[in-house]
Amino acid sequence: MTSTFTYVWLVAAAVVLLFPVLLTVLGGFLPSVDLLRQPPNLLGHYTVDSYLGALRQTVVPLLPAFGNSLFVGLVIMGAHLVTSCLAAYALVFLRTPLRKPLFWLFLATIMVPYEAIVVPNALFVRSLGIGDSAVALVLPFLANGFGVFLLRQAFLQFPGELRDAATIDGCGHFRFLFTILLPGCRPAIAALAVWSFLQGWNMYFWPLIISSTNNSLNTLQTAVFALRSNDSADPGLLLAGITITLLPTLLLVLFGQRWLVRGFTAGAVK
Repeated sequence: MTSTFTYVWLVAAAVVLLFPVLLTVLGGFLPSVDLLRQPPNLLGHYTVDSYLGALRQTVVPLLPAFGNSLFVGLVIMGAHLVTSCLAAYALVFLRTPLRKPLFWLFLATIMVPYEAIVVPNALFVRSLGIGDSAVALVLPFLANGFGVFLLRQAFLQFPGELRDAATIDGCGHFRFLFTILLPGCRPAIAALAVWSFLQGWNMYFWPLIISSTNNSLNTLQTAVFALRSNDSADPGLLLAGITITLLPTLLLVLFGQRWLVRGFTAGAVK
């Protein structure tokens, strides 16, 4: 009886939580006349016109914006993996007297609100003369304190005996890192990769500031906002654009959820 009640409660909670997403996806297939009714007529005539219109409209093209979002997500993901792996390795396996203060410094960067540094970052990027280039979209986010913290916790769980054995066999730092340590910490690496890509893909405030003088730098998030501003009379077109933006995120979370859970809990239990 208890298990039945639990499953009923979970199904009801899932319906409530997923209904806005379902409404967004279905709304892109419905004409505006059905969406503007109170309540919306979800059993109306379904069509793909809104999705095709969102992709074909020329006011704020979504396909170039999709490419920019993909570029931002992949570059930030790759940069986080490289910088976090090297920094976490140094904090765990290199016996230096500044390991703890450096780790505290990394943790301090996590505690600084993003809104407090966005203006200095924007001024710094523009002072370099790259404010109108794609590099400006990713430059302030090539390293992240959370990634260092996550991989440090995963590396601390790695058996020290294997590191000692590898050292005796003449295994250097980079060889040990790439051939022994990283393959043994795949869940944490995968979790960081998924998390970093989602951070870059869903970024809105920073691309909005940087692309204010160059529309070719629009990401999907800023493009959908502009789509709302220019086509606010067509809610179907707006919902179609939002669905196109959400689709890669939903797929990545759906197929990467197992790695996310395993990676984030890898250092929780000794």
